[in-house]
Amino acid sequence: MTDLRTSPVNGGDLFSERARQYALEKPLQRIHILEAGCGWGTGLDLGDREREVTGVDLESPELRAYTCERPDLDAWHLGDLRTVPLPPRAFDIVHASYLIERVPHAELVLDRFVAALKPGGLLLVHLRDRDTAFGFLDRTLPRWLRASGRRRARRGRAPAAERGRRARGAHARVPYPAGGGPGAAEDGQAPPAAGPEQAASRPVPVVRTSPPPALYNRVASRSGLRWYCVMRGLVVAEEYTSRQALDVLGTGTGLADLLCRLVSAVTRGRLTADHSEVTFVIRKPENRFARVI
Repeated sequence: MTDLRTSPVNGGDLFSERARQYALEKPLQRIHILEAGCGWGTGLDLGDREREVTGVDLESPELRAYTCERPDLDAWHLGDLRTVPLPPRAFDIVHASYLIERVPHAELVLDRFVAALKPGGLLLVHLRDRDTAFGFLDRTLPRWLRASGRRRARRGRAPAAERGRRARGAHARVPYPAGGGPGAAEDGQAPPAAGPEQAASRPVPVVRTSPPPALYNRVASRSGLRWYCVMRGLVVAEEYTSRQALDVLGTGTGLADLLCRLVSAVTRGRLTADHSEVTFVIRKPENRFARVI
């Protein structure tokens, strides 16, 4: 496990970089990716590597609308993550950003993701740390105090590069049928086909600046996920902390940072204000009898 506290790769590029490195180890294989939490955010960038991407997330109209707009998904399923179809040992990479802290029964959901990973596969997890001052405020403050800046939408014609990428992903290639909307598509099914001019003129999907509200189960923390990995025999290859949520909320006023430092002082450092999120690169051992010492 690394002792670094700052990621060596900027922003969300760390997971894409690790995914590309993994793909280099499998030069002649198609990479199967599980996009866990596909209802918001973006996926991994594997360049021109052949891959198949399956998305899963909770069921809600908002998450379904965004999932239907994603150009990178080959299939998707929304619903109870304890029961959505996840074949065992089917995926090379499970990418779960801002999911573990916002799902009920998070430990059972993690067990399903680990079971769905191939031996030697990667579990890429980014979450808001429950055991921080930010996590405490995020689950105790009234929602209207935390909602500003949570979501923004960009509408208009997509740039040329984005339109070129729309050739991938059956769910984002075409507009919805008359009288229907994003929720009219069934899981794993695409709407009727349309011409390239219609697809190119579709609005750009909603861009979220913050993840959906969190529940913060015990495992949704730095210490909780460490404990989980030890108990399941998983190897934590890399671990980093960041202040992304604090920096976003504190832009211009610094109020969120001030509140977090106040909470940290009152709790005598038990709830830290040094970070708000934690990033894990976890590897499933090739040998199921392996144990981390």
